[in-house]
Amino acid sequence: MTKSLHPVAGATALLTIITFWTSTVLSELLATEAVVIAVKTTIPWGFFLLIPALAAAGGSGFALAKGRRAGLVGVKAKRMPFIAANGFLILIPAALFLSYKAGQVEFDSVFYGVQGLELIAGAVNITLIALNMRDGLKMRRGRLSAGDR
Repeated sequence: MTKSLHPVAGATALLTIITFWTSTVLSELLATEAVVIAVKTTIPWGFFLLIPALAAAGGSGFALAKGRRAGLVGVKAKRMPFIAANGFLILIPAALFLSYKAGQVEFDSVFYGVQGLELIAGAVNITLIALNMRDGLKMRRGRLSAGDR
């Protein structure tokens, strides 16, 4: 089950973050203020999907690693603290702040400064999670090519 859970949870987390990021950019560039408000106030509700997906991906990855820290397993493990810290220290507080500000229709320089920080931090997490997914797929292909078919 862990072998199935890990890629599904990781993909769910990655797609959720991509959805948050893309929705933010598109609403800011192309949509009305009402749509921006809807997007920014809806994103925190997505945490009910994102946080369990990230926890499941991290926990199942830890279980699959079985204490190994060499090679791609180690590379993936080294990225995880940055992904978690970025999420808990920057992305979640920023999303909650922006949701509040949007709900108050306060689109000031502070809102856009935090919005810029959130987009940069989100792009970093998208990149790091995508790299972990790439490395996981490499590891899986390596096992399959070694005769596990």
